Amino acid sequence: MINDIKYVTSGMKKEHFPTDGKNEYLFLGRSNVGKSSLINFLSGRKNIARVSKVPGKTTMLNFFLVNEELYFVDSPGYGYAKRSKKQIDDFGKMIENYLVNRVNLKKVYLLVDYKVGPTKDDLIMYDFLKHFDINLIIVATKIDKLNQKERSAANKRFKEHFKTERIILTSTVKNIGLEELQKTFIEENTEWEK
Repeated sequence: MINDIKYVTSGMKKEHFPTDGKNEYLFLGRSNVGKSSLINFLSGRKNIARVSKVPGKTTMLNFFLVNEELYFVDSPGYGYAKRSKKQIDDFGKMIENYLVNRVNLKKVYLLVDYKVGPTKDDLIMYDFLKHFDINLIIVATKIDKLNQKERSAANKRFKEHFKTERIILTSTVKNIGLEELQKTFIEENTEWEK
């Protein structure tokens, strides 16, 4: 599916973003929820998006050109307590400006840890996305870390909070959810099927 992916640019303001008009798909979620891991998982590469065990390493929007057709956009995580007030404010402004004003943005993948979420921060972000009528998919991450009883409880929580949303369960460790995620790009980029 993904034959070619390359890092293109990073930035916090529109003057730093690509100007070629290609569709963009934003990966958004709490710090350490697995955004970079998911991009690597989808691309079949181990380190196209840098993964760190330390939360808060991503500080700008990172653009990856996929098959010369569209962009995956990796974002800083929200809810990271060790950021300064200024960093938190800057993050909020950057994400809000991008989400509300970026015409190339086609969909947001809101990543939520299946074991601990949705957290208060996840629900605030979800409400923000719904308020601005932004097209989104909920991606439940790290499902391999739950036993059967925990999965049942998580499933109930997610259905309660995200009643009308498409929810895709994923595990980058166990290779779960890759095909379903790929289908969401095919739906809007028909050349991928050729």
